[in-house]
Amino acid sequence: MSVKTAEATVPISGMTCAACALRIEKGLQKLDGVETANVNLALEKSTVVFDPAKTSLDDIRSKIEALGYGVAADKVELNITGMTCAACSTRIEKGLNKMPGVLKANVNLAMETATIEYDSAQVGVGDLVRQVEKLGYQAARKEEGKEEEQVDRRMAEIRRQTQKFWISLIFSLPLLWSMVSHFSFTSFIWLPDFLMNPWVQLALATPVQFIIGAQFYVGAYKALRNKSANMDVLVALGTSAAYFYSLYVAISSIGSHAHMLELYFETSAVLITLILLGKLFEAKAKGRSSEAIRKLMGLQAKTAVVIRDGVEMTISVEDVRPGDVVYVKPGDKVPVDGIVLEGQSAVDESMLTGESIPVDKAAGDTVIGATLNKNGFLKVTATKVGKETALAQIIKVVEEAQGTKAPIQRLADSISGIFVPIVVGIAVVTFLIWYFAVIPGNFAEALEKAIAVLVIACPCALGLATPTSIMAGSGRAAELGILFKGGEHLETAHHLDTIVLDKTGTVTKGEPELTDVIPVDFAEQELLALVGAAEKNSEHPLAQAIVRGIAEKGVALSETSSFEAIPGFGIRATVEGKDVLVGTRRLLEQHHVSYQSVADAMLSLEQAGKTAMLAVVDGKLAGLIAVADTIKPTSKQAIARLKAMGLTVIMMTGDNRQTAEAIAREAGIERVIAEVLPEGKAAEVKKLQAQGKKVAMVGDGINDAPALATADIGMAIGTGTDVAMEAADITLMRGELTSVADAIEMSKRTIRNIKQNLFWAFAYNTLGIPFAALGFLAPWLAGAAMAFSSVSVVLNALRLQRVKL
Repeated sequence: MSVKTAEATVPISGMTCAACALRIEKGLQKLDGVETANVNLALEKSTVVFDPAKTSLDDIRSKIEALGYGVAADKVELNITGMTCAACSTRIEKGLNKMPGVLKANVNLAMETATIEYDSAQVGVGDLVRQVEKLGYQAARKEEGKEEEQVDRRMAEIRRQTQKFWISLIFSLPLLWSMVSHFSFTSFIWLPDFLMNPWVQLALATPVQFIIGAQFYVGAYKALRNKSANMDVLVALGTSAAYFYSLYVAISSIGSHAHMLELYFETSAVLITLILLGKLFEAKAKGRSSEAIRKLMGLQAKTAVVIRDGVEMTISVEDVRPGDVVYVKPGDKVPVDGIVLEGQSAVDESMLTGESIPVDKAAGDTVIGATLNKNGFLKVTATKVGKETALAQIIKVVEEAQGTKAPIQRLADSISGIFVPIVVGIAVVTFLIWYFAVIPGNFAEALEKAIAVLVIACPCALGLATPTSIMAGSGRAAELGILFKGGEHLETAHHLDTIVLDKTGTVTKGEPELTDVIPVDFAEQELLALVGAAEKNSEHPLAQAIVRGIAEKGVALSETSSFEAIPGFGIRATVEGKDVLVGTRRLLEQHHVSYQSVADAMLSLEQAGKTAMLAVVDGKLAGLIAVADTIKPTSKQAIARLKAMGLTVIMMTGDNRQTAEAIAREAGIERVIAEVLPEGKAAEVKKLQAQGKKVAMVGDGINDAPALATADIGMAIGTGTDVAMEAADITLMRGELTSVADAIEMSKRTIRNIKQNLFWAFAYNTLGIPFAALGFLAPWLAGAAMAFSSVSVVLNALRLQRVKL
């Protein structure tokens, strides 16, 4: 028997020579199921012949990435309409993934989108759209800047469904009235005699069944035509069984003068009405779950005041070009990312960082689009516009995160794919047992039990359990300044047990500050004035820190008549006729100046991780000045919180051990890995992983890129102007360590929410089907329960939008 093989062409990035191509070829050929693999270096592609029963395109892609190369692929997002349950999204996903050239397809039921990575040489967007349409759904490419139109389409669809529900309710209420009055405990309810007429009931039920309910028949036909089954099949089967059985009874009663017929017109009509109500609630709730994206989009300024050819004009923000000079008046939003040319103001950046305190801005400072200028006039040069702005990048990351799947969702997807056929089988068995064993010959009763099974088992809740939680969780995290790059990172973060922190810019502020001034036979103000005047001509970061610190103390600085930088030693300057030296011990030794009186103090400062410098005026020791990269105000509290969460916290730095341990002690960190070169940081992370640790690396995302990529989760500390979204799995916009704990806490809450949803979705079906099969649920009650289950899952997910950390 011949083995059926498949052939795929995979585009590859990152190859530099023939050795790369050979390495990939050998690696792929070692995969079980791969018959041949040919890598073309010039075309940057690999042609692979493989047995789909043993390996998949995903395995091939993973192997290429494991070898250290990338799979170059185009990416497109499609808006999908017509999906009703998890079986629909699973079928579309499988259909797209089977296409030659499609590397990966994710279909999100809650967002009604498909995110597809594909090789444009083998398949085009039009082919992808046609494949979705062939499966019985509508698809259109999601266009950037058309988000408002998509929201409008969703609102229009909600309005249509609302109209259908009210029409259905008007026709169904008389039938519900007749049903309710049948029970012994409700016999006191008056019922007009004409409502018991089978032909009146037929007239009321028929529009609901075939006009309002047409969408279920269309959906069921498309599913069955593609050899699949979904929620529409269950609804169409259940309601049709009730309707046509009632029609048969009504026709059979002609001429018999029977008055109390066992009709089920109300069952089919009320079921459709309840399902429409559930879908309506669900659509509104799903709209709320993508609220975070709409909030972010709503932050964008609509217009900008620019100067062109010396003329001030108001233009659309889309028309601003890099280099344009933009006027930002008090109370206005900053329209684009840029650099302040003139002016001073306080800018509210809470939309970006979550911090409520405005940030002072002056000439040379960067400003971010969509932040709010509070009180001053600013003239800004535009540097990033449109898709390049920080806000646009944030929106892109959040959208991609909401469109990806967490690994936990695979279980629900695999079950929903086979769920509907199993349910139909259970319904048939239920009918047969009731008809032949429990109440022999009672067709109506047996049919009622089978209908209840069909209706109660709809897999809507199962399909919505994970994506709605990811949408709500990642959206709320974005509002708190935490950007998860994908659903898988949102899930992985809750498994972490070890946090590795880079020192500079992560635990510390990343820039030195003046910390200590110890005068010797000089007044402090006089010493600072002389040292500041001498150092202000130096470009060294430590000198700038000293000058900045002295200026903050309000000390006026004189001009120097001469200045000399002495590399490795310090500086020499003449200030107000006085000879000033500032520098190291060796500088003083060269000039034969004793510093023994402050030697102990100097050593003590250095042991505390500070850089101490000696000052000499006219050949006499004048004092000791120390600078240090101080820890951020929130670092100590954040590290204590991480430890309280049961996490091991490690600081890793290239600094010398003495300085590193001094900073670690101050921050409350027990373990330090010091004197590590940037390229060695990834190796240190691997050592921890080899010990079975789940490691998060927290750094600035640029110098620490290899370690960020190696760690189970890479967290980039960013200010929002140049966030390292490529290397990191999570970007922390606030630039504070408190966000690390917030990110892990948000992950834990989201995963807990997903597990709650999945538990109740599984429990609902697991308990609901036996209850219906045993006859404890009337079909209309099963319909109500089914609608409630979907709505309850979505509402539970929406609780994440109110999380406070």
